[in-house]
Amino acid sequence: MNLSLYSVHAALVLDKDGNHIFTKYYSRKDFPALFGGSRKEQAKFESGLASKTVKSHAEVIMYDGYVVCYKNISDVCFYFVGRPDENELILSIALNAFVEAVSILLNDVVDKRNIFDKLDMVMLALDETIDDGIILETSAPIIAERVSKRPSKNMDMDISNINEQTLKEASKQATEWFRSFISA
Repeated sequence: MNLSLYSVHAALVLDKDGNHIFTKYYSRKDFPALFGGSRKEQAKFESGLASKTVKSHAEVIMYDGYVVCYKNISDVCFYFVGRPDENELILSIALNAFVEAVSILLNDVVDKRNIFDKLDMVMLALDETIDDGIILETSAPIIAERVSKRPSKNMDMDISNINEQTLKEASKQATEWFRSFISA
């Protein structure tokens, strides 16, 4: 039994034709042909995966010796790939959270063009969901909030004031300590 935290070994976002929108492979040892191989081999894997899932209504399949959870939305397919002994329920929960967060970030218009327009936010959502193959978050609203959160200008000013006060206080304490050391 595999009790590793590293559940997701690849995350792929492809169009319906199997063309690459973006992919992230987390484990070189599990995908040696894809990492050590050419882009042509990666494209073959990705297009084969897309052709197998484009007309299927299942959400979990076995493909090329891997368990694959996927979700088709409009003209885009989202995939999380794991080892054959991986818990597909965990993969499915993480995938659904990621897809729902992307939907929130894209204002419920999930299609290829909108993903390309906001690719930075989609990739950040993936990074908030998975880090190096470890699932970090499964709540879509939290993922979307972390991606879209921007620091306010007032917060930056308050932090800089705190830093300045701390430096002034530290300088004052060092000066007092130095004076007491010399006078002693």
